Amino acid sequence: MLTKTNIEEKLEKTRNKRISEKDILKEVEQIFSETDIQRAAIKQKLKSNSDKAASSIDLKSLDSYKIYHIKDIQKICVDYRLRFLDSKYFKGEIPEEAVSKIRELENKHQTSLHTFKIIAPAKLLKLENADDPLLFTPLGNDYYYLIHKWGNDLHPLRKTLMWPYKTLENLVITIFFISLMLTAITPIHLFSTGPTEQEYILLFLFMLKAVGGMVIYYGFAKGKNFNSAIWNSKYYNA
Repeated sequence: MLTKTNIEEKLEKTRNKRISEKDILKEVEQIFSETDIQRAAIKQKLKSNSDKAASSIDLKSLDSYKIYHIKDIQKICVDYRLRFLDSKYFKGEIPEEAVSKIRELENKHQTSLHTFKIIAPAKLLKLENADDPLLFTPLGNDYYYLIHKWGNDLHPLRKTLMWPYKTLENLVITIFFISLMLTAITPIHLFSTGPTEQEYILLFLFMLKAVGGMVIYYGFAKGKNFNSAIWNSKYYNA
């Protein structure tokens, strides 16, 4: 049986490839000496994000393994076709445990949090028209602190299934191999008693045109875009 994909573990591995866990706090401290965060009514703030300046927080008391750079977050979102948006776009219920962790973090650092971000599939977000949420708060300078993860893990094949949508190159490669596979399984002897190499090439080109046409039609009809372009877009049809 295939195990489900824990997106937090994948994000942590991505971050650890770039920098070791023990060095990340040093890196953050070198970039800024204090972090600004503020808080008011937690649930209300989660539903209506604010750009208010935050109070200082003790970086040394943070869990280093929960600090992620925007590059780590972007890579995971692109690989798994996820969105990284303000928590106000999340249409599900924020669990009480997440609220408790925000309160605990604020009390520990004697500060207030106002800005929150969530990693989640598009279906869990209220996106403007044109499975596994992770709640973050920004530390500044493109660093984010993971507050809480809830919900179910992602399907184990999600990364593979979303690979064709990462970039245009990936999509072209996918179309090519699907066309090749369809050509291989098509019983060409039903159309020709002695199929030649030229006929196989013509059949492949026909399959390539058909598959490519369906993909283009579906893409334009649904207003779809590539993972690298939508990972932080608030628009449904981006």
